[in-house]
Amino acid sequence: MFDDRSPIYQQIADKIKTDILSGALQEGEQVMSTNQYASYYRINPATAAKGFHQLIDEGVLFKKRGIGMFVSPDAREKLRGQRRERFFTEVVDPMVAEARIIGIPLAEIVARIQHTNDQWRTDDQQHADDQRVAGRGVGEGERQ
Repeated sequence: MFDDRSPIYQQIADKIKTDILSGALQEGEQVMSTNQYASYYRINPATAAKGFHQLIDEGVLFKKRGIGMFVSPDAREKLRGQRRERFFTEVVDPMVAEARIIGIPLAEIVARIQHTNDQWRTDDQQHADDQRVAGRGVGEGERQ
């Protein structure tokens, strides 16, 4: 799970943030304790604790004394806002700057983004259709 690109405690915090954003962890839900996390991933409990404390400091998690740590009520929206801002700063702004340098008009960028989005929607719909058909089986609707 962990790599050498950033400190393990940061990777722990990022994983929990991603789980909140994806819905794998819901607001108000209890998260594993630092000891459980350390045992599960075979890391030092102090490392796990550092990642959790970072999330508490950021208001993503909160602690109930004697019970454990929980996802804050506004964590998902807060994280979405941060991630959106970072997306524009780190992805969109440099892309627009590069496009200007090489002469790509904004309308062409927008058209490309729309085309890619439409393809993903089509792929998502096809995947959902495939799952529906696979779940049906022979004799439960359409014959194959």
